Amino acid sequence: MKTLLISAAVAAAAIMPSAATAQALPAAVVAVVDLDRVTAECNACKTAQAALKNQVQAYQTREQSLATPLETEQKSIQAAIDALKGKEPDAALKARVESFQNKQQQAARELSTQQQQIQRNQQYIQKQIQDKLNPIYQQVMQRRGANLLVEVGTTLATAQNVDVTNDVLAALNAALPTLVTTAPAAPAPQGR
Repeated sequence: MKTLLISAAVAAAAIMPSAATAQALPAAVVAVVDLDRVTAECNACKTAQAALKNQVQAYQTREQSLATPLETEQKSIQAAIDALKGKEPDAALKARVESFQNKQQQAARELSTQQQQIQRNQQYIQKQIQDKLNPIYQQVMQRRGANLLVEVGTTLATAQNVDVTNDVLAALNAALPTLVTTAPAAPAPQGR
């Protein structure tokens, strides 16, 4: 029995070093990329940002064009209510108030829809960029001999020779000549 235990212990000791070497990891070869710079400077990204800016400006213009007449109408209605000095408004004034509230709700719905579309467009643009960047990361890492890629914003300090931002930017410009700046229509809610 002792011989069997000693043989098992010797066999286990012989196996342990090989198991430990099988789990050894290669030395880290780290590269860093400045994603803020990549997404700000890529050609398609610049065009998409300009399109988004135009969409936001159109939203703000529409918001103002809806707000101005509503504010004027609200002041007029408030003046009519104030003139009553606490008396009950007549049917015509009540109808004006109801009509005003409907216009206000309609404007809010329109603006909300437009704002949601802008947010979907922004997310869609980001998704297109991310879908192209994921394989680019692997290509750049392989070409530069890196086995770890880190966003420069998460590092404390780096050497210039580990920065692959220009490589990623060039590859993204080649892989993504244009971006679609309008997201597909949102799916309609499912009924029961």
